[in-house]
Amino acid sequence: MPQIFKIGQYLVYFWANENNPLEPIHVHIAMGTPVANATKVWITQAGGCVLCNNNSQIPSHILRNLMEIIAARSTEVIDKWEQFFGEATFYC
Repeated sequence: MPQIFKIGQYLVYFWANENNPLEPIHVHIAMGTPVANATKVWITQAGGCVLCNNNSQIPSHILRNLMEIIAARSTEVIDKWEQFFGEATFYC
C-alpha cells in the first residue's frame, strides 16, 4: 500500500485497490501496519477532511489531531493520489 506519510505511530496511506470506478480521494489511517478495514478520511476539494469511519478505533482526541495534519498536507495527498491513480474526484 502506498504510504503517504507517518504521524507518530500512525501510517497515512492509500489502499491500492480502490474499486472501479475509482472512489473519491481519501486516505486510510492505521497504527503500525496497513490493514484493509482501517479508519477512512475523505479529502475535500477545499483541502479539508471528512471522517468516513473510524474502524481503527483511534481515540477521538488523537484522530482530531491526525485529521488537522492531513488537512494541512492535503495538497500533498491530492498530488500523490493523482500520481498513483492517474485521476482524482472529490467526496465534496
